[in-house]
Amino acid sequence: MSHATVIGTGVIGAGWVSRLLAQGHDVVAWDPGTEAERKLRESVDTAWPALEKIGLVKGASKERLCFATTLAEACGGAYFIQENAPEREEMKIDLLAEISQAAPEDALIGSSTSGFKPSVLQQKMVAPERFVVSHPFNPVYLLPLVEVVGGEKTSAETIEHAQEFFKAIGMHPLHVRNEIDGHLSDRLLEAIWREILHLVNDGVATTGELDQAITYGPGLRWAFIGTNLTYHLAGGETGMRHMLEQFGPALKLPWTKLEAPELNDQLIDRMVEGTQEQAGDKSIRELEALRDNCLVRIMEALSEFEMGAGKVLSEHRERHGIT
Repeated sequence: MSHATVIGTGVIGAGWVSRLLAQGHDVVAWDPGTEAERKLRESVDTAWPALEKIGLVKGASKERLCFATTLAEACGGAYFIQENAPEREEMKIDLLAEISQAAPEDALIGSSTSGFKPSVLQQKMVAPERFVVSHPFNPVYLLPLVEVVGGEKTSAETIEHAQEFFKAIGMHPLHVRNEIDGHLSDRLLEAIWREILHLVNDGVATTGELDQAITYGPGLRWAFIGTNLTYHLAGGETGMRHMLEQFGPALKLPWTKLEAPELNDQLIDRMVEGTQEQAGDKSIRELEALRDNCLVRIMEALSEFEMGAGKVLSEHRERHGIT
């Protein structure tokens, strides 16, 4: 077995390709889309400056990317295969079955699904014990978190192997011990997203105002201590217990709405117009570069204190002798 394989090269798949190349792997990619190879290589070019800033592993090169003409060609000889097809359950089930037939017997197979349970996805696979959900976050080449979820047929050895592999490519594998739709992070993100849609739909705030409500306040804390430890600190010397005793009753107040509003034309227009105003005259590629530069600087700042994503970065640099 000689290479890592990425099936589906949209935003997430291209992110996996960029990360794997930066970590010194030979990568074979496949996607049936029109001009998929051109788009993929452009995405890698966009990601590369940020990857150079955080440090490339010895031997890392964009030239180690090969684009296959068939899925079988891409999977043959692979030691790791990541599937990144659209979030359509039957499509993923059938695609993973095909991947498992073409892959070497002991290849680790992962799926980037943001919501489906692995037990559902692995039902038609050959040797399903080697399959995990490996759900990353955009941009995959910079953000270290990957949720690792095993299905009913996934072996304990595969879970361990997957976590070791992801650590080796500079990621922070979070073992989601119980299968649940949406895993962990997306469950949290969806709650905020639904509330945003309600606030825009009701004319309470614009997309820009709501983003400011996060970036200038809670977002800064989330980067290194998360939500629960933040609220523990909010309780003063007695911590979480006092915080819940003092603010817990407010949880019964009807502040938030659980169900998302209907995505009618008016709401869609408000979301589109709001984000276009926020973007100004910057293109998507320019915004991606700006985002990457900001993330790199945040991670480097956090590495000094061995916190959050900065801890993952500093440990990875030390492991590979990156200065």
